[in-house]
Amino acid sequence: MKHIALPAVAALLPSALLAQERPNIVFAFGDDYGRYASAYAALDRHDGLSALVNTPNFDRIAREGVLFTQAYAPAPSSTPCRSSLCSGQYFWRTGYGAFLQGARWDDSIPTFPLILEANGYHIGFTYKVWSPGDPVDQPYGGARTRFMSAGRRWNGYSEIVGKAADHDGMREQLLAEVEANFASFLKTCDDGAPFCYWWGPTNTHRSWLRGSGKELWGIDPDRLKGRMPAFFPDTPEVREDVADYLGECLAFDQGLGVLIRMLEERGVLDNTIIVVSGDHGIPGFPRGKCNLYALGTHVGMAVRYPKTVKPGRVVDDFVSLMDLAPTFLEFGQAPVPEVMTGRSFKNVLESGRSGKVDPARDYVVVGRERHVRGARHDNLPYPQRAIVTERYTYIRNFEPTRWPMGTYKAEFRDMDGGPTKTWMMEHYFDPEWSWYMDLAFAPRLYEELYDNKKDPDQTVNLARSARHQKVLAELSARLDAILTETGDPRMAPGLCVYDSPEFVGLIRPDKPANSFFDPSDREHPSGR
Repeated sequence: MKHIALPAVAALLPSALLAQERPNIVFAFGDDYGRYASAYAALDRHDGLSALVNTPNFDRIAREGVLFTQAYAPAPSSTPCRSSLCSGQYFWRTGYGAFLQGARWDDSIPTFPLILEANGYHIGFTYKVWSPGDPVDQPYGGARTRFMSAGRRWNGYSEIVGKAADHDGMREQLLAEVEANFASFLKTCDDGAPFCYWWGPTNTHRSWLRGSGKELWGIDPDRLKGRMPAFFPDTPEVREDVADYLGECLAFDQGLGVLIRMLEERGVLDNTIIVVSGDHGIPGFPRGKCNLYALGTHVGMAVRYPKTVKPGRVVDDFVSLMDLAPTFLEFGQAPVPEVMTGRSFKNVLESGRSGKVDPARDYVVVGRERHVRGARHDNLPYPQRAIVTERYTYIRNFEPTRWPMGTYKAEFRDMDGGPTKTWMMEHYFDPEWSWYMDLAFAPRLYEELYDNKKDPDQTVNLARSARHQKVLAELSARLDAILTETGDPRMAPGLCVYDSPEFVGLIRPDKPANSFFDPSDREHPSGR
């Protein structure tokens, strides 16, 4: 893999000039925070979940900046997504950074925070950047650039607030923690040089307090009836679980409000690029996290920078989170390494236009290798790649003899635990729910194709449709070209390195899966 050194051009430019011309950067990045903000309510289906939340701070960033409708995580798993984001490369170009368990960072891979730091920026972060992984948060400088002097209780938001006798008082304590951590970083930035700060709370990650959505935020689970994705069992247990998750999204928004207020009070808000997003979709639910369907990879994103970015715009260009690295570097007037496969969208932000701006941004490529490690054939990683366009999503399952989430016996290891998973395992053999179980857990075809307009829930696989063979072939060839050009090991002949003992431990062959049916052949119980 080709890497380059990090040139320190800051030594060639006066610090006063750098501070004057280059913006600060604040990146609010929620762990497992999907695409739930009231700014999207009017754009999505009116019976969608965003209509049930009120996120004034996300909405402010969108209103005073740009709201992206087609932002995607490069991988629906924390560590590979963050490896890709920090490096500006597809995750399969980051070595052991392509996985969650067993991830190790290669310091020869350039990352945008360290490049910015080498070019005069103060950098720092609170909570999570790159973990689990070894060394923890290394792409951002590790413990050296960590600012958590006030603690990290925020990450257990609902458990801490929900169990406190005084809910409001505990909320204020946690918000004060966000403020104190950010303030400790800002104190290091008094010399006038620009700064880059990453706020990475994990409260939207499992687990959260059961019933907290209603108790702490007033989100009545009964209001979710009929609003959830078609492949969610619409039961009281699942609705409550979703409501609790949405409550954590509202907590994230409150923390974001603290950052905005502090920037405003210090008079630097308008000289700061604020980006808000999350690393993938909802955890512990079918076809969400660890899946390449829209629920797992489609994320929210809003960007504010009034000095050069015209406000009040909604942009439909496709953007991958790995595109943030070259974008941040361009705004920071730092060199963009040639090795980066991400494409800066600074031109889109500064275009002043809404809708479709850059014709080349008509797709994204996403993928996954593994989430948790398995050593048996029936719970080995389920490698997938996909290309997403406005109309279609094409998914390739490189090893269709495996099981996407692991087997029932292996407790579907790639689906996070929680009330929804527990309910689904308890009803796994109930014929009434077989359609849902098949879509969530059954082996999938080598190829999947979904019409994103006619089938937004992506439950009807068109890969075997005679009418769609031309589209299937075109997207397959396009995906092949991108994967080959960017050096994806899955395109190499022979045993893929990701399946070697070096990466997954001793592989013990077992009886292959023999259920090659297409789950979308089953009729939805409601006729949908």
